[in-house]
Amino acid sequence: MASGDVQKDKKFHFRELDKNSASLKNNEVQDSLMKWGMKGRMFVQFFSYDQLFQAYQKDDFILDFFQDPVVKATLGVLSDSGSWGPPGFTAEKVEALQVPCSVTSMTFFDRLEKEELVREGGRIVKCFDEFYEEFTISDEVRKMILLEDSDNYEVYSEAEREQFLFHLFEHLCLGGSLCQYEDSITPYLDTTKLLYKDLVSVQKDASTKELRVTSHVFKVKAWDKDSYQFYPCDQDHRQTFAYFIVDPLKRHVSILYHRFGSGVFT
Repeated sequence: MASGDVQKDKKFHFRELDKNSASLKNNEVQDSLMKWGMKGRMFVQFFSYDQLFQAYQKDDFILDFFQDPVVKATLGVLSDSGSWGPPGFTAEKVEALQVPCSVTSMTFFDRLEKEELVREGGRIVKCFDEFYEEFTISDEVRKMILLEDSDNYEVYSEAEREQFLFHLFEHLCLGGSLCQYEDSITPYLDTTKLLYKDLVSVQKDASTKELRVTSHVFKVKAWDKDSYQFYPCDQDHRQTFAYFIVDPLKRHVSILYHRFGSGVFT
């Protein structure tokens, strides 16, 4: 956790971009988010910044972001009543946890079928209902995600579970508090792919000719001077999150935000 005590010669400055998320504008994605209880609770915003960014600067970068006048006027959070607007607090302390992001292919999820969590054709294998925190577990995919003592938990290593692609998949599979779960894995994978492609930048390596991710991903929280956590929300939840995806080549930062709750807003 960083507190902004370190003085820098020059602050980062930001500008909101007039840009929409292609993935969230997709009609099928919107239908899926409605079914999963996430429609109107998940947003993507885009900003540009004005100078070279390197990953070791993440804490200063994020603190400068929240203290920037443009950001304070335009950054959105979802209120208890369902309105979308600026949080109304000035950050004095931030947390920016780096999220590994190196996967470049959806073959990452092929083992779901290989390990028989999903049947040929995409049908998710069901199981007897179990309950974990606020989630009902009625299939092997969600059991693999949530229960460390499940037979299939080790289908993905701890390092693989830290990957941003896995985080996206997990969030979509778990959904909101009023979630109608899918019988097929396809909508989860399709939406994960669209979001990942929308948010993460890749580049072909000149020597190997293979794709590599050039974005940096951070999971972010912020507190005011009274140690009140105002971002992404004042209450922590597995399904309340804000990921900052920084493209150091374009000098853009994309923010994927979701607040867990029961209200679906249009």
